[in-house]
Amino acid sequence: MLRTLAFLTAMTAVGASAAPAQFVERSVDVAGRTYRYQVFVPADITPHPAMVLFLHGSGERGNDNLKPLSQGLPPWLKQHTDFSAVVVIPQAPDNTEWTDKADADMAMAALEKSVMEFHGDRKRLYLTGLSMGGYGSWQLAADHPGTFAAAAIICGGVTQLGDDEDRQLFVQGVPTGSDPFAWVAQKVGALPVWIFHGGDDNVVPTEQSRKMHAALVARKAEVKYTEFPGVNHGSWQKAYATPTLWDWMFAHHR
Repeated sequence: MLRTLAFLTAMTAVGASAAPAQFVERSVDVAGRTYRYQVFVPADITPHPAMVLFLHGSGERGNDNLKPLSQGLPPWLKQHTDFSAVVVIPQAPDNTEWTDKADADMAMAALEKSVMEFHGDRKRLYLTGLSMGGYGSWQLAADHPGTFAAAAIICGGVTQLGDDEDRQLFVQGVPTGSDPFAWVAQKVGALPVWIFHGGDDNVVPTEQSRKMHAALVARKAEVKYTEFPGVNHGSWQKAYATPTLWDWMFAHHR
């Protein structure tokens, strides 16, 4: 009898052991179209985990569901498998922008489906993105006030880049004649934001983040700004390696 109990106890311990941290593929249907996305699932996942939505940059667009793992937060996660939150990683199709309504809706749908699947804590939903995904993060923060507990926005912006009218990469919905940075700051409201940018960014001008930071400061919002001197566009490497970033982010609950 004692031998049987010992065997059952051992089997229970094996069955209860956590799977390793991993990326899993998922899909979501939005407006008649199926989109694939990735989810980072931590080891020892808690019953109601924090959830992070990550928006990639322009170079990771497509439909392979692999390129979004190549830049920014996913490579960092591969080196930090003890990360405690579930991370949702949607992929924008080619020739689209995260600021497009269809892409923005898809990203939020992927987050919602993941919250349901992993029983995520709705008081601990977080937002981050880089470059085009930084633009998209400002868009989602403005369009969904009260949804996220905090955001880390890297080398993003609000207004159109130069004279490139072929791209609709700017925060949508700003009323004609309004200051776009002040409008976004007002829409973002009480969302705590940490903004990162390279001081020598020749893709998205650093001035985009400086102006957004100033607009949030003017509203007495909770905002941090880190500018990396001499760094060009790839400031996400230093941003995600910032030692205090995740402690700061996860200290905020909605």
